[in-house]
Amino acid sequence: MRYSRQRELVLRQVQKRGDHPTADDIYLALRDDCPNLSLGTVYRNLNNLVEMGMMRRVSIPGMADCFDRTTEEHDHLYCTQCGKVEDVFLYSGLMRQILDERTDLQVSHYSLN
Repeated sequence: MRYSRQRELVLRQVQKRGDHPTADDIYLALRDDCPNLSLGTVYRNLNNLVEMGMMRRVSIPGMADCFDRTTEEHDHLYCTQCGKVEDVFLYSGLMRQILDERTDLQVSHYSLN
């Protein structure tokens, strides 16, 4: 894939943040410095960066997808009160194995309450 200044700006924005921004968050953070940037361009570049393995998409039902700079395998905690998403490095592999062994379901998400 060819170099793109806009893709580089999107990547840097996600990497420098400590949170899990949405496409809208990234667009709002960049639009003053890059007035030619559109929300569609942000989405397209985020999708490309996810496909390239440079970031992860975090999908939480009922919320806009957010993006994570940490690409190693891990789970996320989501606060239903404030909407904050946090990385959590539990034994996710073990958790998924236990769920697979004890249910006939294909687990894509689980919730700790």
